[in-house]
Amino acid sequence: MRALLQRVSHASVSVNGAVLGEIGPGLMILVCAMQGDTEAEAEKLAAKTAKLRIFKDDEGRMNRSVLDVQGAVLVISQFTLAADTSRGNRPGFSPAAAPEDGERLYQHFAAALQSHGIPIATGRFGADMQVSLTNDGPVTIWLDTAT
Repeated sequence: MRALLQRVSHASVSVNGAVLGEIGPGLMILVCAMQGDTEAEAEKLAAKTAKLRIFKDDEGRMNRSVLDVQGAVLVISQFTLAADTSRGNRPGFSPAAAPEDGERLYQHFAAALQSHGIPIATGRFGADMQVSLTNDGPVTIWLDTAT
């Protein structure tokens, strides 16, 4: 699985003008299931995310996790993280998991994060979503269970 984490002071997701999820300080995560991914990858990614020390401590160093700061997470499905741009100018998305698998693993990832005691908000799988965020730092981290 792939994920792009952004440390945020605020983030929200809407569909057709209706807000589906909104958080204050925490992480906004774009997540993509890849072909061959299983629940084990979703759980590995959730555990890494929950413990990743990218929030400032009292000395201003990135030494605290989203758990430590009692932050929330907005999880957004984004199959375009699977983009293959190796040929031509139009990306291909065949490395992404099939939609049924992608949705199952997206939901499993969000539930795995929540099982760590992290408040979760989500978008709607497969929907045309509008995501708004204020990146804090900015801090943006790429995670991939394949590496």
